[in-house]
Amino acid sequence: MVHEESLVEDLLFLGVCPGELLMVHASLSSVGWIDGGADALLAALLRVLGPTGTLVAYAATPENSISSPAYRRATEGLGLAQRERYRRSMPAFDRRLTPVSPSLGRLSEAVRSHPGALRSSHPQTSFAALGPLAEQITRNHPIEQHLGPDSPLGRLYELGARSLLIGVGFDRYTPFHLADYVRPELPARSYSCKVRGRRGRSRWVRFRDLDLRDGHFAALGEQVRERVEVVEGKVGAAPSMVVPLREAVDAALEIRLGVRSPVLSGC
Repeated sequence: MVHEESLVEDLLFLGVCPGELLMVHASLSSVGWIDGGADALLAALLRVLGPTGTLVAYAATPENSISSPAYRRATEGLGLAQRERYRRSMPAFDRRLTPVSPSLGRLSEAVRSHPGALRSSHPQTSFAALGPLAEQITRNHPIEQHLGPDSPLGRLYELGARSLLIGVGFDRYTPFHLADYVRPELPARSYSCKVRGRRGRSRWVRFRDLDLRDGHFAALGEQVRERVEVVEGKVGAAPSMVVPLREAVDAALEIRLGVRSPVLSGC
């Protein structure tokens, strides 16, 4: 059994610092059985960061989209009438109430639902934050930019955040998507998702953005690890690491594009 106190010790051993800006990615099942679950891990993180630190989590919601892999998996083999019924039953995104996708883990939802948490407005790829920088990070999130330099991810880059990966690897390292927005050859595609508007009415929103893929992240991460100082350890039983976000993204750009001193527009 893992307790809050031992989690605090593990985080301090990894070098998580009071007052810093930290983006967390976590697989709770890798940590082991936690007394208090996700809330205990969140409490440990907030204790270590202290009142001047800010914690950020990815709070995406692919379940309200008909252009997501989640929709394609759910409707595979259905007829037209069945697909239409499924579409009508899909949840509409509400930044205040919609839970984080279960695919992102329970810690992200614990951050989103914690008293005082703020969330960005993107109906597909929102971010939740707690702490003094939460408003600055979440206040603007253009719908045409899932994870680009004008999104909360770009502000994390600009502000020198670090990433804490608990039980997950670079294959799920969302900040690498910042590098996609420097690739002029990456194609755009159409997206469509259901959102809740005024008076509780649902509507469909359509927009265009880059066709984001992450199949190359694991291999890219191994190359980045050779160029960036990564602190490794464990949180509970979970192999974990702390990664400087800006340096990791810059290294990814250098590897993929040969850009030695990249400048992300909007940052």
